[in-house]
Amino acid sequence: MSNDVPANLRYTKDHEWARRDGDVIVIGITAHAVEQLGDITLVTLPDVGAKVKAGERFGDVDSVKAVSELFAPVSGEVVSKNPELDGAPERVNEDPYGAGWMITIKPDDAAQFDALLDAAAYGKLL
Repeated sequence: MSNDVPANLRYTKDHEWARRDGDVIVIGITAHAVEQLGDITLVTLPDVGAKVKAGERFGDVDSVKAVSELFAPVSGEVVSKNPELDGAPERVNEDPYGAGWMITIKPDDAAQFDALLDAAAYGKLL
């Protein structure tokens, strides 16, 4: 599963993924991160309207193995968060690139997205 790196996404060295969706960026964690964490038991996300800064912590993922910080791939305002993760954090394990998305951000600077790792660069990192 760790070689499953969707080509349509961008990535951070901290194993978050980002996808442009209109004027917002959808954020989640990669299959590799999920594999390292094991079963996810809690996802703590910022409130809608919160400001996040690229490279800085925006939340946490608790798993049976550890608590891991989440780092924002881009700076901007949180537009939405995945309501399903409150009651079903295992969605991240089941579908990290789909139903397990975490937040959407309206970016301050769209160029930050373009500066993230592409699938090939992220694949090399792994």
